[in-house]
Amino acid sequence: MTTKIIAFCLLSLAAPVLAAAESQPSDVWAAEFYNHYRTTANVTYKVTSQGDQKLDVYQRIDAPGPRPTLFFIHGGAWEHGSKEDVLGYTLPWMVWGWTVVSVNYRVTKEAIAPAGVEDCLCALHWVVANAPKYQFDLNHLIISGASAGGHLALLVGMAPVGAGLDRDFPGVQLPRPAAIVSFSGIVDVADLMAGPHKQGFAGAWVGNQADVARRVSPINYVRPGLPPIFLEQGDSDKTVPYSETVKFHAALTQAGVPNELMTVVGGGHGGYSAEEYVLIYKTLREFLGKYHLMVSE
Repeated sequence: MTTKIIAFCLLSLAAPVLAAAESQPSDVWAAEFYNHYRTTANVTYKVTSQGDQKLDVYQRIDAPGPRPTLFFIHGGAWEHGSKEDVLGYTLPWMVWGWTVVSVNYRVTKEAIAPAGVEDCLCALHWVVANAPKYQFDLNHLIISGASAGGHLALLVGMAPVGAGLDRDFPGVQLPRPAAIVSFSGIVDVADLMAGPHKQGFAGAWVGNQADVARRVSPINYVRPGLPPIFLEQGDSDKTVPYSETVKFHAALTQAGVPNELMTVVGGGHGGYSAEEYVLIYKTLREFLGKYHLMVSE
């Protein structure tokens, strides 16, 4: 439940990590990718009036039994983006030996909030239903995303059944995720609707639904008993208020929720250097290791 501040004159700190990475046979791993993974693309998990909603599965095939699984949600201000855009976020998990599910959902021009939330929850129900077929380990299921996807990951992992966000499976309790990982995720949608933090994309997604803005804000679901939560954000982020993430981190800590906020000093809304990303994933792996969530390759 600590905050890590990373100052970048960091090359000296990152150098051992980079050296270790260079010593790994990454070129061999890449060449053998299709011996490690089967890619099942564009699987329909939900049919809507706006079209089929789809996901991709990168399934680990060279290890026995169920595999730890990452459920990843793309960003794009709820307005754009796709599951094909996030390979940079998910590839480290595949190197670590995880199966990956990458999800599309309806964006603003297709359907306003809370449709995208409902889609992600429906996709997670699909993962549960298809765990035997794809060997998803539901005891080691991590939900993650970046930016708007980070928001959706927090919401999907935190919102209780009573929040009324799951019209596809009303009253059905999903398994508790093993952890939630948010990269620059929005935690208070209502705060983006007006005032100094106002963002047009939030107003477009929520519309004139003040009650929905509250219901889709993860900060309103902080309570004891949540899974470990890893938060990453730059303190110069001009898109997502860093101050709200700090407040969210403090609320989690007060509620006794295991969590860590990794702050990229001077960092904006993603777009970090290679050295910064190396350190982010090193810190994330150490965080997950505290809760015995890492597996051997």
